[in-house]
Amino acid sequence: MKRKESESRLATPYVIWSVLFIVVPLILIVFFSFTQQVDGRYVFTTANFEKFFNPMYFKVIRRSLVLALISTVLCLIVGYPTAYIISKAKPSKRGILLLLCILPMWMNFLLRTYAWSAILGRNGFINTLLKLVGLSPVNILYTDTAVLLGMVYNFLPFMILPIHTVLSKMDHDLINAARDLGANSFQVFTKVIFPLSLPGVVSGVTMVFMPAVSTFVISKLLGGGQFYLIGNLIEQEFMSVGDWHFGSAISIFMMIIILISMAIMNKYSNGNDKEGGGLLL
Repeated sequence: MKRKESESRLATPYVIWSVLFIVVPLILIVFFSFTQQVDGRYVFTTANFEKFFNPMYFKVIRRSLVLALISTVLCLIVGYPTAYIISKAKPSKRGILLLLCILPMWMNFLLRTYAWSAILGRNGFINTLLKLVGLSPVNILYTDTAVLLGMVYNFLPFMILPIHTVLSKMDHDLINAARDLGANSFQVFTKVIFPLSLPGVVSGVTMVFMPAVSTFVISKLLGGGQFYLIGNLIEQEFMSVGDWHFGSAISIFMMIIILISMAIMNKYSNGNDKEGGGLLL
C-alpha cells in the first residue's frame, strides 16, 4: 500500500505537467474551433470548419500530404539499407555509425535547415561546384525539391533508429535456418528479414510522416513562403491573422489526420506481429 502511495506521489509532477501542457491546450483548441466571438461573447458555430472546405485549402492539404508521403518513402528507401548496414557492422563500429546518424540532431533544428539554404542557394555549395566543372547553375532553393531535401535530412534519423533496433534484436537462428533450407540471400531478405522488421518500419514511417505533414519551418525557410503547407496555414492564422478560431479548426483537422494515420499504422503493425508470431511458430 505504501509502495503504491509513493509511486502515485512520484507520478504527480508528470500528471500536473500533462494536464497543464497537453489537456488544457487541447480543451482550448476544441473550444476555439467551435466558437466565434460576437459582441464580446463566444457563440457556438461550425463556420470555422465550413470555411476550411474552401477549394483553396484543399490544395494546401493535398500538397502537405503528398510532400509528407514522398519524404516518408524517401526516408524509408535511404533509411532501411542504412539501418541494415549498421545492424550488420561489428559491435565496436556500430556505436560510431549510430552516433554519426544522430549527430546532426544535436544541432538546433533551425540551424540545420538554414544550412540547406546555403547549400542550395544560387551561389551555394552545389552551384559553386557546378560552375567549377563548367555546368550551368540549377535553381533548387524555394522549390518542392528543396522542401523534400530538408524533410528527408531532418527526419531520416527517426526512420533509421527504430528499424535498426528491430534488426539488431532479430533472432539470427531464423536466418541460418532459412539458409540451411536452401534459401538464397534475396529469399532470406524477402521472406524472413523484411517481414520480421516490419514493426520497426511501421514505427519509422509513423515517426517521419507525423512531423513531415505538420512542419512549417522547413517549407517556410526552404520554400521561401511560396509553398504553403498545413503547418504554415496554422501558424499564419495564429501568429499573423490572429484568427484563433479558424486556426484551431485547422489544428483539429490536422489532429484527425494524424490519429487516423496512427490507427492505420497500429492496425497494420498488429497484423504483422501476428504474422511474425505464426512465422516463429
